[in-house]
Amino acid sequence: MSSKTDFRTLCVHAGELKDTQHGGAISPLYASTSYSFTDVKIGQYPRYFNTPNQRGLSEKIAALEGAEAGMIFGSGMAAISTALLSHLKAGDHVVFQDDLYGGTRNFIKHEFPKYGIEFSFTKGLNPENFSDEIKSNTQGIYIETPSNPTLKIIDLKAVAALAKSAGLWTMIDNTFASPVNQNPIALGIDIVLHSATKYLGGHSDICAGAVLGTKECIDRVFSSAKNFGGSLSDYTVWLLERSVKTLYIRVQAQNQNAQQIAEFLEHADWVDHVFYPGLKSHPDHALAKAQMQGFGGMLSFNLGTQVDSKKFLLSLALIKPTMSLAGIESTALSPHLTSHALLTEAERLAQGITPQMIRFSTGIEAVEDIKADLFQAYKKAIK
Repeated sequence: MSSKTDFRTLCVHAGELKDTQHGGAISPLYASTSYSFTDVKIGQYPRYFNTPNQRGLSEKIAALEGAEAGMIFGSGMAAISTALLSHLKAGDHVVFQDDLYGGTRNFIKHEFPKYGIEFSFTKGLNPENFSDEIKSNTQGIYIETPSNPTLKIIDLKAVAALAKSAGLWTMIDNTFASPVNQNPIALGIDIVLHSATKYLGGHSDICAGAVLGTKECIDRVFSSAKNFGGSLSDYTVWLLERSVKTLYIRVQAQNQNAQQIAEFLEHADWVDHVFYPGLKSHPDHALAKAQMQGFGGMLSFNLGTQVDSKKFLLSLALIKPTMSLAGIESTALSPHLTSHALLTEAERLAQGITPQMIRFSTGIEAVEDIKADLFQAYKKAIK
């Protein structure tokens, strides 16, 4: 595929495998775990991330992010942990933004000390907050934007420039945005991570992760990944490749619905605050507009004190109160009780995560039906 090929075409055709035997219209599934020995350096083997389906899907996702190469993993955390550990060793230090997915933060706090790796969290999300945390042994900067679950936006060009001036690598969790809405490599970021369970999979039936970057970077990640064993089964790879084909149309529909839902909630007297970068009232709206092609399908909102947040979730009829996000169905959860439950109460409050916060993943249903369900749940949850 040419670098000028349209994103929508890349979703469908990049990395696809040809059925040379029967001429089928879709990529064939190669389920074998054993391949013939040849004179290549490393034979094809699932744990080596190089079976036909694994290579094809990696090529497709890399094309969507404008990366030279990529790898797919058994989960988002397998991708995140392998990418980080392949770039760090005992005595190294890395700077993390303060607002992070709870699973990532828990991994950092509990696993890094075992490896003798130092870390610090920023006290804000401006470039100077990252600069303040850089030490003589700092190796890189890790960010997530929009952040989970407060939808804060980080200036990607500014962070990339800061890191390059200090000789550091940069990693970003691009899950919330998806490649449809944001391409960090084009803005100077080195390594892009995805929980492919979310928008790339898109149907709440796949668990996977992805790492994208230069070939040199991916070779480095592979050197650790082959030992950690976080590969993905070829059947799941095949399903994920199928799902990515509809990524663009799904995310565009979710973008449109999320904008309308955010505007609806912003004017609801039973909601105290809405977190969505597509709203002009969002403090980072201008920045989001400058570095994103769309504002995404994720938003959060704080229910008013007159609403029982748990009863609100349990009263939803169309919207599913469930743990994950980014499926074609709308879902909602309490970050306080689920995604960020492993944080301390002080850590949650410092990030703005209160018991009244609801994280909302917008599906592709009719927007009026989504609004009606939110409103009826509110009426049932009044204290």
